[in-house]
Amino acid sequence: MATGNNEVPMKGQWPVDPQEDVPISKERIWIDGCFDFSHHGHAGAMLQARQLGKELFVGVHSDQDIMDNKGPTVMTLKERIAAVDACRWSTRSIPYAPYVTSLPWISHYGCQFVVHGDDITSDASGEDCYRYVKEAGRFLVVKRTPGISTTDLVGRMLLCTKGHFIKSLTEMISGKEGSGSVEERRSNANDMTKRITDYASDYTGLRPGAEVWSCSTLATSTGDSIHQGQNQCKKLVAGVELRPDQRVVYVDGGFDLFSSGHIEFLRQVSKAEEEQGIQNGWYEASAKQRRLDQYGEDYGSAYIIAGIHDDEVINYWKGVNYPIMNIFERGLCVLQCRYINAVIFSAPFTPTKSYLTDLPYGTPNVVYHGPTSFMPSTHDVYSAPKEMAIYREIGDHDFQTVNASEIVQRILRSREMYEERQRKKGEKGIGEEAVKRREQMESEATKVQEGRTRDAR
Repeated sequence: MATGNNEVPMKGQWPVDPQEDVPISKERIWIDGCFDFSHHGHAGAMLQARQLGKELFVGVHSDQDIMDNKGPTVMTLKERIAAVDACRWSTRSIPYAPYVTSLPWISHYGCQFVVHGDDITSDASGEDCYRYVKEAGRFLVVKRTPGISTTDLVGRMLLCTKGHFIKSLTEMISGKEGSGSVEERRSNANDMTKRITDYASDYTGLRPGAEVWSCSTLATSTGDSIHQGQNQCKKLVAGVELRPDQRVVYVDGGFDLFSSGHIEFLRQVSKAEEEQGIQNGWYEASAKQRRLDQYGEDYGSAYIIAGIHDDEVINYWKGVNYPIMNIFERGLCVLQCRYINAVIFSAPFTPTKSYLTDLPYGTPNVVYHGPTSFMPSTHDVYSAPKEMAIYREIGDHDFQTVNASEIVQRILRSREMYEERQRKKGEKGIGEEAVKRREQMESEATKVQEGRTRDAR
């Protein structure tokens, strides 16, 4: 397989089919990048690119090409491909795409235009990575998503800052929380609301897709305990509602840094429900025709709802400056995922019977949990769904150990290489003292977690 920037694969050596050249279409868009971390900035670029055509091909650079031109990646190629494939606006991922965008590559896959943000991307020699497609008149520019990047997230990890935390998302998007004047808060609130609505779009990026709710009363931390009151859900964004006879599926979590572990868990949930649908005859021709006759459309057998915990709740249990992404950022990451149908912001840490029975879609048919825990504890937060006989676990998978803590450890282990990467981008170095402080805070947080585990027994 050709992986170098200047190599064009021979027939039979292209990383994914087709092996024959495809007729070029203006409706087929190409976007490429490292896609390190599954943050909403990458999803925002893919959303804007998808809106310009009917198909989106996503080129993903190899680990070695990124190392040679930019510095080390945090996530492996396999993990980055999984993230791209999970984005609802991605039609197909193309691994080993050259770091300097190649006309033969985009033409082979039938893409007329290449899309990139309005920032400058250079190769190891300092030249524009998009010089060839620009010269050919096949380059389109979209707006770069402000306030988020891999560099920003690495900085939060190493500096242990908490300035990104949001106390109440509903207060933030109503303009009541945040810094600045009343006008500035209102402007920020409008921008956040628009982004939530945009990320809730369907696979075209143009029509309503996922529904978005907020839970008004959340699980809050005071002292050494978690208090949870009554929960009421308010719809923030109207999307595609629950259809007749669909199974209601509930999952929840922090989804911090929306890693391959989270993505694979959601994919496995979707797969398990598809298999359940097959067993129930959902996908038989007669059942499909019946839905078309009665409702004018066909649809999947499951409606998957993802509950997302608040920053305060996650920080209470994990300490340091977790979550690395705030609830708004984590919510956008989950919204762009093709494996979910609805999101509930500020979902309680413990899904009680009253919460589950009062969900907007009724009591779930099943509540799924993955092979890894949100935090190390013997406190069983899923006791209610177990008592209700609706609890089910997803088994082991390749990415089960990849979570926010693992990603932070990867950064710490390779700190010097990331420091060099930051310097190349003109960023200020973090320093050895900051790293030591992070390691000490992680150690102290582990002791606190162990203490709370004992208290929960």
